[in-house]
Amino acid sequence: MTTALNADLEAIADVRAQVAATRRAFEAIDGADQGWLDNIVRAMAKAGYEASEELARMAVDETGYGVYENKIIKNRFNTGYVADWMLERRAVGVLWADQQNKVTAIGSPMGVIAAIIPVTNPTATVLFKSLAAVKAGNAIVHAPHPRAVKCSAKAAEIMADAAVTAGAPEHLVACLTQPTLESTRELMRHTDVQLVLATGGPAMVAAAYSSGKPTIAVGAGNVPAYVDRTTADLAEAATMIVTSKAFDNGTACVAEQSVVLDEKIADVFVAELTAAGAAWLSADQQKALVATLFDERGGLRPNAVGQSATRLAEMSGFAVPGSTKVLAAAMTEVGDHALLSREILGPVLSIYREPDFQSGWRRCREILALGGEGHTVAVHATNPDVIAKFGQLPAGRIVVNTPALFGGMGYSTNIDPSFQIGTGTWSGSICSDNVTPLHLVNIKRVAHEARPWRGVFS
Repeated sequence: MTTALNADLEAIADVRAQVAATRRAFEAIDGADQGWLDNIVRAMAKAGYEASEELARMAVDETGYGVYENKIIKNRFNTGYVADWMLERRAVGVLWADQQNKVTAIGSPMGVIAAIIPVTNPTATVLFKSLAAVKAGNAIVHAPHPRAVKCSAKAAEIMADAAVTAGAPEHLVACLTQPTLESTRELMRHTDVQLVLATGGPAMVAAAYSSGKPTIAVGAGNVPAYVDRTTADLAEAATMIVTSKAFDNGTACVAEQSVVLDEKIADVFVAELTAAGAAWLSADQQKALVATLFDERGGLRPNAVGQSATRLAEMSGFAVPGSTKVLAAAMTEVGDHALLSREILGPVLSIYREPDFQSGWRRCREILALGGEGHTVAVHATNPDVIAKFGQLPAGRIVVNTPALFGGMGYSTNIDPSFQIGTGTWSGSICSDNVTPLHLVNIKRVAHEARPWRGVFS
């Protein structure tokens, strides 16, 4: 008991020291112009990109989750594609000027940001949040998951060292060295923290919104994909879905979880899914997989997260071909009682058949209601009426004829590229956008008189 108490006290002391140091760093750069900040961001992005392979290896080795090669891509996406997008835009100073209406918008940094980092993406998330925070003129303290301390801390160290080398003050980017649930709560509640930027499980998201601080938090994403009879290329659509869900062993919440098929093309599409790497499970195999994935209370078992399809089959006591990319379960029900219809952070797809797109829409609505509202829907169709109908679903991103993962994060679509995806008030979040540096500034309006004020009395 004494040892545990001492560990908690040390962790809380670490929080206070880290926040104090980052506050001083923020005060040292407060008022910096966008050009100076961009030089820092450019150096950070370069260093992060060069370390992508090292960080990917550390993440897989430490957590046991995901695919090394895919984690490299995630790291490079944030330090390459996303960083380049950030550098083409302004976040501080004059953002736009409306001369006709005599209003000028000015971006003003928030201060110290507390960043909650998930175990599923422990380095890519640190890279993204560090770049976004500094681009917006802020300082940031990362709170890694206890199972990913080393790799998250290394990512933060790389960002911090690059920033200092480029001329930033020390501690502009920091990371807790002894993260615990209590120390993370202490960080989120700290007087000098102005914003909480949280990515994690439902409990952590709830804790972030209970911190008393302005919070942008995202959690689960039970993402459905609908495949309509008007889909132009069924083989390509199947490849998109399988590739998206198998990427990094399903650790991205924006990837497809369920596939809803128009009955008219269902048989053909099932064959295409098989050709793309799906292995279909019998009823007994589905039961065995449920026991592997979920505990007695219906929670995901940590040791089953981020494992390959072949490994999940092995853990469940059956075998699938070595070429298998995803496990596919034919389903007829959605709900807490049908556990495979819930979000699974692994390469598992639940498959439904519906007679037409109206029934498909209702099924997707049902899936979203099971922990996915506000997140993402993928639609494969060419009929504009079908696409318009699915645009009515309660999701922040409706991506059309593209993988949910790559479309939702803004690579294969022109949605703002990001590694934090807002889910809106549908799921208790304040933000339904893909989070960018513009979400990390206060925007002031300098407004000149546009009409005589005395007119209000006439």
